[in-house]
Amino acid sequence: MSGAPELPLWAALLVSFLVLAGASITLIGAVGLLRLPDFYSRTHAPSLGATLGVGCILVGSMITFSVLQSRFLVHELLIATFVTITTPVTLMLLARAALYRDRVERTGSAPETDPEPTELR
Repeated sequence: MSGAPELPLWAALLVSFLVLAGASITLIGAVGLLRLPDFYSRTHAPSLGATLGVGCILVGSMITFSVLQSRFLVHELLIATFVTITTPVTLMLLARAALYRDRVERTGSAPETDPEPTELR
């Protein structure tokens, strides 16, 4: 015995499922980064994979440490908040920079102008 506290079976199973699900979702996002054809598609898969994958892993971490310490821990909530805010912002900045570059270089992979907004009917 190592002297470390042990998780109850229900918590260990739930945490195992969440960590494996989070790792799988993140792996799928990473594979999407490699497999998708152009930059704009490639930014989509890892951003979703990172956000949802990290979310599952953080929920598993919250359950583990809340059960072991018999109190609710909020560190993971802060991490989830920052990841949820920064990932889409980074995606938008990268996509806008790439769109600007493609328009200046006139590579043909980006439209010359933004589409006109349509009215809701």
